[in-house]
Amino acid sequence: MTQEPVIIAKNLDLTFETNDGPVHALKDVNLTVNKGDFVSFIGPSGCGKTTLLRTIAALEHPTAGELSVNGMTPDEARQKRAYGYVFQAAGLYPWRTIRGNIKLPLEIMGYSKAEQAEHVDRVLDLVDLRGFGKKYPWQLSGGMQQRASIARALAFDAEILLMDEPFGALDEIVRDHLNEQLLELWERTNKTIAFVTHSIPEAVYLSTKIVVMSPRPGRISDVIESTLPRERPLDIRDTPEFLEIAHRVREGLRAGHAYDE
Repeated sequence: MTQEPVIIAKNLDLTFETNDGPVHALKDVNLTVNKGDFVSFIGPSGCGKTTLLRTIAALEHPTAGELSVNGMTPDEARQKRAYGYVFQAAGLYPWRTIRGNIKLPLEIMGYSKAEQAEHVDRVLDLVDLRGFGKKYPWQLSGGMQQRASIARALAFDAEILLMDEPFGALDEIVRDHLNEQLLELWERTNKTIAFVTHSIPEAVYLSTKIVVMSPRPGRISDVIESTLPRERPLDIRDTPEFLEIAHRVREGLRAGHAYDE
């Protein structure tokens, strides 16, 4: 089967100009993400994981190199609604119901009321929130709020889902459950997912490809192609294959001086 690249970075650099001088956030990043991949970015704080995701989303702009998203520049991809973005915090408006929050991008894009209702119903089913559409964010748990945030990002059926550590603030039991649900959603929709995390088990459990990044300036120190099957019950984390991949990720982080202050 031919793999179709949807995100391509070539010799990508990004330098922020600050009052204290230039900050080199990304350096010589080369990466290809293919259609249907689930790619996790892992590395220490300040290594450029979120900056790279924001660059893909045209929220930051590289200072050198090339970056294409669905064969377009990131700015063109944003205008074409090529991706949905899920932030670390759910970012739901407290005065809007869950349905109201999910349909907001559809309202902005000019979908008809009938189309809005159809899309919202579909994504509420996808994230297992049917029956909660009339609730307000403050009436839901943190995990349910994040699922609503994912539904909002999926509402206009973008091919790419960019996720910036969406489960980082949740407890381990809830996080495990959402990891399982996210894999099921990925399997059903065949979206291309780029996912930022600090958790080695989460990265290994979710991903077809794990991108290990080193501290600033952010570089890719290793790209690990997962050998795990697509069907992944939680107890796969106890298998030798899983532990071997996790060990390679840990070694990649250590080689990148991840534990240096």
